[in-house]
Amino acid sequence: LDGTENKGKLGANAILAVSLAVAKAAAESTGQSLYRYIGGVNARTLPVPMMNIINGGSHADNSIDFQEFMVMPFGANSFSQALRMGTEVFHNLKEVLKSKGYSTNVGDEGGFAPSIGSNEEALEIILESIVKAGYKPGVDIWIAMDAAASEFYNAEKGTYIFHKSDGRELTSDQMVDYWASWIEKYPIASIEDGLHEDDWSGWAKLHAKIGDKVQLVGDDLFVTNEKRVARGIEEGSANSVLIKVNQIGTLTETINTVSLANKHMMTAVMSHRSGETEDATIADLAVALNTGQIKTGSASRSDRMAKYNQLLRIEEELGELAVFPGKNFRFIS
Repeated sequence: LDGTENKGKLGANAILAVSLAVAKAAAESTGQSLYRYIGGVNARTLPVPMMNIINGGSHADNSIDFQEFMVMPFGANSFSQALRMGTEVFHNLKEVLKSKGYSTNVGDEGGFAPSIGSNEEALEIILESIVKAGYKPGVDIWIAMDAAASEFYNAEKGTYIFHKSDGRELTSDQMVDYWASWIEKYPIASIEDGLHEDDWSGWAKLHAKIGDKVQLVGDDLFVTNEKRVARGIEEGSANSVLIKVNQIGTLTETINTVSLANKHMMTAVMSHRSGETEDATIADLAVALNTGQIKTGSASRSDRMAKYNQLLRIEEELGELAVFPGKNFRFIS
């Protein structure tokens, strides 16, 4: 009907609205929940929440170069317990920030956006908050990063410039070494967009160096596009793909992209967008496609909590059939 590769005639948002409406109508007509209709009897894996708690980069007016600092409660035994753990860290983080004289205003995705002086300080404050909440970093709760490296990449020089913090300038190889040093120093389980979206050779080097130790998620790299994921598989660029349904535009293509990733032993992370509504469809999709992970903001703002609340309802509906993969995540040890 559209006929273009990028849905340039009708637009991805318009097509997606119809795609999801048809799926929801079909689920309703058969008396099934949306996740059950799409995923069938095997749809029973609740996702580990990837909870945004500190914002930087283009999402905040501070000295943090990286866009999102998140926590992942892999030590939980259920989704509801994981949500509680993440929420406790979030509230303890607020107290830690207050004690240090930092602002506790929240950004678009519900995380705090304080005027922290460096990327490393942000991590240290998160670790302090995890301990304050009564948990052990790297045992109960791990850290996930969204660097959004395309935002601080200088295309003319081909370098990464930390213009918000210390102004350092790194080559692609140096950026790979930078991330390698971070995962040795901090309990980081996942790094999203650690390099520029078209730095394919850099991604291959990053994956070769630390891909067996940490989840390397492609968002800008793949844009939920099956062709770009196929290229990433061929070149050994990453081991995970971020899934944004309105990035690709149809439910069918979303399912195909997740299937391709899983076929090649890549993980998938169901994701929200920076600008959100209270629509909770991605919660159902995370369970339907058994992604095992969801990135949908912090434990604040109704547009983010709507997804968590839907997952709680799904967990309750599944009862003893519900599976929570936290401790079996392959990138923690």
